[in-house]
Amino acid sequence: MIKITLKDGSVMEQENGISIYEVAKKISERLAKSATSALLNGEVVDLRTTLDKDCNLQILTFDDPEGKGAYRHTTSHIMAQAIKRLFPNAKLAIGPSIENGFYYDIDIDGTFSTEDLIKIEEEMEKICKEDFQIERFVLPRDEAIKLMKEREEPYKVELIEDLPEDEEISFYKQGEYVDLCAGPHLMNTGLVKAFKLTSSSGAYWRGSEKNKMLQRIYGTAFPKKADLDAYLEQIEEAKKRDHRKLGAELDLFTFMEEGPGFPFFLPKGMVLRNILEDYWRKIHVKNGYVEIKTPIMLNQSLWHQSGHWDHYKDNMYTTVIDDVDFALKPMNCPGGMLVYRRTLHSYKDLPIRMGELGLVHRHEKSGQLNGLFRVRCFTQDDAHIFCLPEQIESEIITLMKLIDEVYHLFGFEYTVELSTRPEDSMGSDEQWEIATNALKKALEIQNMPYVINEGDGAFYGPKIDFHIKDCIGRTWQCGTIQLDFQMPERFDLTYVGEDGEKHRPVMLHRVVFGSIERFIGIITEHFAGAFPAWLAPVQVKILPISEEKHGEYARKLKQGLTDAGFRVELDDRNEKIGYKIREAQAQKIPYMLVVGDKEVEANTVGVRARKEGDLGAMSVEEFKNKLHEEVESKQR
Repeated sequence: MIKITLKDGSVMEQENGISIYEVAKKISERLAKSATSALLNGEVVDLRTTLDKDCNLQILTFDDPEGKGAYRHTTSHIMAQAIKRLFPNAKLAIGPSIENGFYYDIDIDGTFSTEDLIKIEEEMEKICKEDFQIERFVLPRDEAIKLMKEREEPYKVELIEDLPEDEEISFYKQGEYVDLCAGPHLMNTGLVKAFKLTSSSGAYWRGSEKNKMLQRIYGTAFPKKADLDAYLEQIEEAKKRDHRKLGAELDLFTFMEEGPGFPFFLPKGMVLRNILEDYWRKIHVKNGYVEIKTPIMLNQSLWHQSGHWDHYKDNMYTTVIDDVDFALKPMNCPGGMLVYRRTLHSYKDLPIRMGELGLVHRHEKSGQLNGLFRVRCFTQDDAHIFCLPEQIESEIITLMKLIDEVYHLFGFEYTVELSTRPEDSMGSDEQWEIATNALKKALEIQNMPYVINEGDGAFYGPKIDFHIKDCIGRTWQCGTIQLDFQMPERFDLTYVGEDGEKHRPVMLHRVVFGSIERFIGIITEHFAGAFPAWLAPVQVKILPISEEKHGEYARKLKQGLTDAGFRVELDDRNEKIGYKIREAQAQKIPYMLVVGDKEVEANTVGVRARKEGDLGAMSVEEFKNKLHEEVESKQR
């Protein structure tokens, strides 16, 4: 008999050789039906895996990230099987699950059309109805290569040849289809209930421009059609909210051929950007920060000292000045070190909180660029906090409260991840343990639910990541708090302690927006371009019915509102009022003030609100007070 410790801590005793699927059935038939895979001693495995010794076991369903991955990975194999049936000469590359679905890279003459995707979906439906059992088998390396050569799959052969020589190679078979794969997979193809192929595009083999361009088909899958329909509806809504489309329509920002990956902010976009930066400065002054500005280009030796050169050089832009190597900064922290180090500090000075809206540059591949979400230069709303060891907890808690205040203002819910030590890291095990435990304790003091993201910390320390959820349910990683013992050591940062001796400060790295550019992209989509009045680049549009009769009143009204601090435009074109209103609505202006004979005579305005529609006539002062209150309270 073997002992199986389940997720809730309970222990089952079962016969040696029992499969995980049989364990799931013994727990409940319902669990067995919904199970997709399992965590066996922390490793994701098939339900068909047999148990031969005491273990820790967690049965995974589609609700678990790893369970979702197994479900969608199986669907990618079903898609590949359908492609091989319809296009026998196609060669298969790789087909993993990804965050919201799956893809498969295919070597085929030409490209896949929309009609091709429909045919592939129809064939996938047949494969699901055929309900093939999915079988796993392993082969020695030589036999594995022979099998893939016989099946004329050169990309699979290349993948196998890159594996260690003594490693057994695993395959999965469903019907006539066999694929090289580490798994895990569902028990049979009939378990896949709802899927959709969403798009196709080009993709270089192994992500290198030096290799052949393959065709990548993306798809997604769910156990229930209702969930698939809801997801597809979200995708359509996301297309309407695409910040690249809205950025052009609302004259916020643009990209040009002369600077791929380098955004151009237009006048209205600069208004929005400056509002965000002004807000950032106010809340940081309130929270005891000082603001600094460090150069965007610094001597390359600095980046060797900080460790960025060893861990990040492929993403850095470099140049030579007076025969000395320089680099554009990909991060702000080394500059902050130099600012701290220039003077002697006492323990009484700490914590020192330095904020910086710092422009950084990173060399991203052209295929990874994505509007404001992935650019080659952006402004990080950084802060570097130098504190005493005993101040770590209180500083982290203060940071969490600041981040919560900001996200609440924009209407974002969020979740939290604690990211631990990566393989490529600096520092001792003891330092990492102290740092990780400090972050855990702060989260627990705040009763903040969190999940562990193993191995995804920064190379210099563990971190807390904040994932905000927008109004259509998408999540974005924005804020982060990173605890760092390494940089103070590398830069020999000190303070004079109460004992008169020099000691090493602890450093916290932190962003709230993440980057100004990316955050603008996120809130543009979150609000669908209809920014609340306090954020809107244009808050009021004045629409005279007749320029000849009402233009003078409209111009005085514009000047009065501008003097009161509001952002106002006047549409004095010789167009019908209905046309002007429709255009202002398309520009998502919060308030339109219609001016005609009655308004001029009574010194009033006809107010149309983007949210509420026609609000009727108001005195100018009444409207000013209404808008002032809305802006000051930062209503959404």
